[in-house]
Amino acid sequence: MNIASLCRREVVAVPAAASLPQVAARMSEEHVGSVVVVTGDDPPRVTGILTDRDLALDVVGSGQSGSNLSAGDLARKSLVAVPGSASVQEATATMEKAGVRRVLVVDDAGRVTGLVAAEDLMAAISDELAQLARALRGGIEREKSERKAATEPAGPRPVFPSFGTAVQ
Repeated sequence: MNIASLCRREVVAVPAAASLPQVAARMSEEHVGSVVVVTGDDPPRVTGILTDRDLALDVVGSGQSGSNLSAGDLARKSLVAVPGSASVQEATATMEKAGVRRVLVVDDAGRVTGLVAAEDLMAAISDELAQLARALRGGIEREKSERKAATEPAGPRPVFPSFGTAVQ
């Protein structure tokens, strides 16, 4: 499974000059926790990422109103990206190394094609684990139907009280 198959293709972008109330309103409208901050160039160039956590901690948490700040002022400028061909393991290693929860997904030319959040990776990994659990349960059920139980028990079945020691 590669990251391109997991990423959100519709990346929400805001201009670097956008006010923080405008950014918060856009996040609310789009139901996203992060936006990509871009220049006014044609085509736009990504200059940073701004998250709802950045707004909460860097503005509200520090007692600022944020009215004098723009998206470009607050956005994290150290961009972290992975190619669309990256594996889940490569993306998580990149996140761990950079200390981030989101990475940009780029094509071979370096253009942003999506965004992957830690939550997206956790969902994909949990889906794979659930599939493995179903396979294991199916194997047990198949085995029960194909194999006869032993006619003679191997011995007395131990009983374990709540504190964990076997009782004979």
